[in-house]
Amino acid sequence: MIARILHKVIKQKLNSGKAIILLGARQTGKTTLLKSLFEKDEKALWLNADEADTLAIFEEASSTRLKAILKGYSTLIVDEAQRIKNVGLKFKLITDQIPDVQLVATGSSAFELANEINEPLTGRKFEYRLFPISFEELVEHHGLLHEIRMLPHRLTFGSYPEVITEEGNEKEILRQLADSYLYKDILMWERIKKPDKLIKLLQALALQIGNEVSYHELGQILDLDNETVEKYILLLEQTFVIFRLSAFSRNLRKELKRKQKIYFYDLGIRNSLTSSFAPVELRSDVGALWENYIISERTKYCHYNRIYQNIYFWRTHDQQEIDYIEEREGKLFAYEFKWNPKKKAKLSKTFQSAYPNHQFKVITPANYNEFISS
Repeated sequence: MIARILHKVIKQKLNSGKAIILLGARQTGKTTLLKSLFEKDEKALWLNADEADTLAIFEEASSTRLKAILKGYSTLIVDEAQRIKNVGLKFKLITDQIPDVQLVATGSSAFELANEINEPLTGRKFEYRLFPISFEELVEHHGLLHEIRMLPHRLTFGSYPEVITEEGNEKEILRQLADSYLYKDILMWERIKKPDKLIKLLQALALQIGNEVSYHELGQILDLDNETVEKYILLLEQTFVIFRLSAFSRNLRKELKRKQKIYFYDLGIRNSLTSSFAPVELRSDVGALWENYIISERTKYCHYNRIYQNIYFWRTHDQQEIDYIEEREGKLFAYEFKWNPKKKAKLSKTFQSAYPNHQFKVITPANYNEFISS
């Protein structure tokens, strides 16, 4: 089994008097991670909120009833906790009234789980996100040289756990993921009347990675109003399918201010949506794939290593641009991503003049491992 970085992190936080919340898209390995921590623990009670009897336990939950159910257990693990109504209040009851039981919960839907637990569990939880397997985790498992050799494969098929472990079946696995698992929470909770529009929106976004996204243009393509497009994008972001970069702007009139770029957490899902599994050597979109891959892997790296920053892209109306900017420690760190290491990249003089307190680096296949792993 590929060891996950969060295994050690969560293990260190156990029995600290706080709930542990593990969020992430379906099939990223949340349950497998928890089994690696608790499977041999005879005093761990496992409940799955996808099952009716688990929902019934929490339907009329009281401290007395929960104490009776948890008697003899030291750990309560609740999978797919977003299914539980008023889940935050139920979990608060456990952490406050049954402090000798460690509560651990997983959720694949941030818009239900995170929104409901933040206020009730303020100061009572540690919250983590589990992504598809990261470059850093794969290097630890396979070695750096192997992973560098596998880069074209990762750009094509991504790094969902089952994709990694079931070599030869990547296309079938990704199609199953893209067809069912990823949208299950949205379709169930939001009662979307036209799920085909959601799929078409994702396909449109998949073709626009690396470019600014216009809600108005997407709405015209899909015959949806701007507000519905924005709502769907927010839901896809809150279920960990996509993420957004906003435009960086401080003081230049010609900077783009309201534009956004959208990327996929996993390129296998992106390529499945467009049915494009051609080798990278034959692809015209390899530059966009490279940009998406690096930003996604950097996001994983920063989250797992607790590097706190604001992230942006930068572009002006006269097409001066920077692929990626991190704002941290009071400084700006600007990056350009080039698939061809021989292709030179220069930092805009306009940016240099406007933001002198910056650092700049070009990330290519020759040096990317330093950017996305320790």
